[in-house]
Amino acid sequence: MTTTAYRSPWLTDELDAVRDLARTFFTKEAAPREEEFARQGFPAKDLWRRAGELGLLCASIPEEYGGGGGTIAHETVLIEEQFKAGAGAMPMIVHSGIVAHYVNAYGTEEHKRRWLPRMASGELLGAVAMTEPGTGSDLQSIQTQAVRTGGEYLISGAKTFITNGHNAGLVIIAAKTDPAQGARGVSLLVAEVDENTPGFQRGRVLRKIGQHSTDTVELFFDELRVPTANLLGPREGLGFVQLMEQLPQERLLIAAIGLAWLESAVDTTVAYTKERQVFGRPLFELQNTRFELADCATTARVARVFLDDCVQRHLNGQLDAATASMAKYWITDRQTEVVDRCLQLHGGYGYMAEYPIARIFADGRIQRIYGGANEVMKELVARSL
Repeated sequence: MTTTAYRSPWLTDELDAVRDLARTFFTKEAAPREEEFARQGFPAKDLWRRAGELGLLCASIPEEYGGGGGTIAHETVLIEEQFKAGAGAMPMIVHSGIVAHYVNAYGTEEHKRRWLPRMASGELLGAVAMTEPGTGSDLQSIQTQAVRTGGEYLISGAKTFITNGHNAGLVIIAAKTDPAQGARGVSLLVAEVDENTPGFQRGRVLRKIGQHSTDTVELFFDELRVPTANLLGPREGLGFVQLMEQLPQERLLIAAIGLAWLESAVDTTVAYTKERQVFGRPLFELQNTRFELADCATTARVARVFLDDCVQRHLNGQLDAATASMAKYWITDRQTEVVDRCLQLHGGYGYMAEYPIARIFADGRIQRIYGGANEVMKELVARSL
């Protein structure tokens, strides 16, 4: 931010070092390849492996399983630097912040030692398959089924909007193991897949309004065979509870992305308006511009303090689902509002793709939808009142 210096209270010297390493990687190695990845619709796997070499993957996973041994604070710092650098191609929030944590929280010791080190190195990329063509935020209504036969499950169904689905070699699949039980019949199963896996097919890379460099695909299962040993948790039927337990962290990380884009929008717009000449003087000198940016900067500061409180709550083991939902919807709502106002201050140039504000505008709109639509977040908050 360009306002009075503010330092998040949970930051440490170690996290500052992580931030410096991440900033260098994302600005010098990842961001310059964004156009390449946007053209093909997905990031290259060699960049994932490079991130693994630097220790930027699975930063909050225990060291004994190949991770960085850090906390949610490490993931937050990485997210901030990634999105402020304009290097959003690698969905690290999904790979490191979500998939790895499902394995770490609910996997067996054998699961953790088999999958997590390879995820931390960037060799094995993760995706989570929840959303279906007819089911978005209402996860208990999924139709994908897993039928147990002997020592295997046969999984059949379709998933859509799967982030990292094109590159993933490890997919956590939400499926009904007992369709008659509703939410209590949902289980999470882990599949190791490649292009030759029988019963598994990747669909097209979906064309989106924004986030063109990040792969989002359809996945299809036609009696995909998964060992019963790959069930997450001690028994069937725990999937919905596991999803609910992990979603607060996912929503916190989405809020962190929102804040990174919000602050970036303010910073880039302040710089632009101080250089852009209008009526013989910098655009920044016009009162409307100054008042707009003052308001946007204030919103960014309030959002920063809110996120800091949520991060600290998470570090203390006290982040509840309602507060995470508040952060997800409020910060992403403010993000889209502020970005729109900043784009307006760019005039016609704000609509040009080569300007950072245009990309933030297009890439960031999905924030109010994925991870649970913001309207659903408000319902969850209301239930806690």
